[in-house]
Amino acid sequence: MATGELNPSHYPAQRAAKVIQHYLNTRYGSPYRLVFMRKVHSGHAEDVAGPGRKYRLEISVQEFLRNITEKCSAEVLFPRGEKPGSPEVQASCEELRNINIKAQEEALYQQYKRNQSLLSAQYLPDSHGHIDPDMEPFWHLGIVAASFVMLKESTENTLYNVAQVANVTQLESENDQLKFDYIVLLHEMVSQEILHWKLLFTWSPSEGVKVLHMEQLPRCHCEKPPNTN
Repeated sequence: MATGELNPSHYPAQRAAKVIQHYLNTRYGSPYRLVFMRKVHSGHAEDVAGPGRKYRLEISVQEFLRNITEKCSAEVLFPRGEKPGSPEVQASCEELRNINIKAQEEALYQQYKRNQSLLSAQYLPDSHGHIDPDMEPFWHLGIVAASFVMLKESTENTLYNVAQVANVTQLESENDQLKFDYIVLLHEMVSQEILHWKLLFTWSPSEGVKVLHMEQLPRCHCEKPPNTN
């Protein structure tokens, strides 16, 4: 791995920046707010005695649904050892937090809290890349929930994207939280593997996404999901 100043367009900087994207989605993501890494401006990597390898980056991130861009400074520490843990990230992008989505979140929450029949859906998006507009918030929720997995599983040698939400099942509400069982397909861009993860999580406007359980499912020969970027 390169040490010192990094080429912003090369893999080491891009992979570390992707981890920051996942981290920001676990902090700020919602059915109406999604964060994507737009550009790496500069990067620096160094070996840290004991803990592992630290990346310092200047990046621009984009709130995808409103095309709002913010420049952020961030650090990513990839632990080392026989059983390295999840990357440790320090980043703050306050403009993302200040995007007002309260009315939209509350309307969605009340609609699905009061529904007599629980939501059930498959293949977001479908094999042609289409998503029914009513299901778009649940595709976004799947990306946010999957960000917890992608953050946990990321290393210096991985690059994760969400390929598809294969299944959505709404469960009975718990402590005023909407509760969901999802199966998401993650595309690991380096190995080109499609990984299936089962996620149990809750969501409400006040509490955000809380992942209760995540489990990688056995590999299967399934229909190829839509292409991911």
